[in-house]
Amino acid sequence: MKRAVVVGASSGIGREVAILLRERGWTVGVAARREELLSDFELTAQIDVTAADAGQRLLNLVERLGGMDLYFHASGVGHQNRELHEEIEMQTVDTNGMGFTRMVGTAYRYMAEHDGGHIAVISSIAGTKGLGPAPSYSATKALQNTYIQALEQLANARRLNIRFSDFRPGFVATDLLNDGHRYPLLLDKERVARDMVRSIECGRHVRVIDWRWRAITCLWRCIPRCLWRRMKL
Repeated sequence: MKRAVVVGASSGIGREVAILLRERGWTVGVAARREELLSDFELTAQIDVTAADAGQRLLNLVERLGGMDLYFHASGVGHQNRELHEEIEMQTVDTNGMGFTRMVGTAYRYMAEHDGGHIAVISSIAGTKGLGPAPSYSATKALQNTYIQALEQLANARRLNIRFSDFRPGFVATDLLNDGHRYPLLLDKERVARDMVRSIECGRHVRVIDWRWRAITCLWRCIPRCLWRRMKL
């Protein structure tokens, strides 16, 4: 029996991934801050990743599920914040930084004690470079990229059977982007979710979605810092 936990499954990519995994025969437990939006699933939990008890709530869900072979982290927030409002910056760091570290760390420790598993996370192409319109968002996505890379090295050093997948999509048409701004090259959430599930099955470590964003991020990496800081995004 393949058992998966999807945190951040109330909407968007997380919800689509949970549905696809269930269709592929996985037993799926889902969690979100708004549990009332998870009524389509049988095994649910209310988890706010910013809460101090979020890790224990995850372990409680895993116990009800009977184990965890895959942890999929889809929880996150993102805002453009050109005026650098403190509330937005701190909320983003709390969710994408502290919350991410809390939940992924809990999953890692569980798998280290239970013969391994697979940790998959949704980060973003925003972690490639510091993006002026969304400072804390791009910074926390870079943190996520580096954290997964570090855990992968740590697991290998400890000879743990834990696999990792870091998914970095471009802009995806979800509620997260319903903020009145225009975004280029929008991706369909169902197509993105299918790509992620296939990548989990293939054991991909890092996956930028889609090919257009792979080309763009490759170009971004080639731009010198002295030029990047003068660019208007």
